[in-house]
Amino acid sequence: MFEPEKKIVIFSGAGLDAPSGIQTFRDSNGLWNNHNVSEICNENNWVSNWQKVHNFYNGLRKDLPTFQPNAAHYIIKRIIDKYGKDNVFNITMNISDMFERIETPVLHLHGELTKMECTNISCNHNWNIGYNEFSIETGVCPKCGTARTVRPHIVFFDGQAPMYSYLYRALDYLDHPDSILLVIGTTGSVVDVDMMTKGRSCTKILVDVKKPSNINIKKFQHVLLNGSIEGLIEAEKIIYDKWD
Repeated sequence: MFEPEKKIVIFSGAGLDAPSGIQTFRDSNGLWNNHNVSEICNENNWVSNWQKVHNFYNGLRKDLPTFQPNAAHYIIKRIIDKYGKDNVFNITMNISDMFERIETPVLHLHGELTKMECTNISCNHNWNIGYNEFSIETGVCPKCGTARTVRPHIVFFDGQAPMYSYLYRALDYLDHPDSILLVIGTTGSVVDVDMMTKGRSCTKILVDVKKPSNINIKKFQHVLLNGSIEGLIEAEKIIYDKWD
């Protein structure tokens, strides 16, 4: 029988990166309002929309170096440094490299913008492309040499998200009364946060700029709706008071 140890599970969405200037996907002026999602982020037709897909993610990748980690990222780094990576699970839906830049362990649920992957079943190669564009005309997989099988290392809608198994595994630790769940900057539209909190005996902290549209805030003992940076400053104190 699994006996959970106490852990801190940090789960973040686009609101964490927003103070860095990175555009969110679902807000009123988010990326999904300015692009056809079914063309640029769909597992079933990304090949037929080859040029649009690569143009979109090339643009995001090219802009990424212009953004810098914000104070919220550093607060999370401080928490991990204090208690150790074995005791803090840092899980994000974001595809940026903000945590990598400050050398902070993170699990990307939905992929990484700075990586590419080959979908050739006899290859399945992943590689780091950094901030470079993938050439629509001449780009190929560096391992098998094919082109049309190459895509951004991003989880598309209707696609498989293998990292979710690690999320569910981390959530098992929330049954310990001294564990902490810290949710930051997500509306709950993609990952069911209510599922994450249901029946859990841990301390639950919610940080956002406003009340999330798809999260039952009554499930949280601490609801900090004053932005990711200000909210995390308060959340950090709550964590230290509980664990120190």
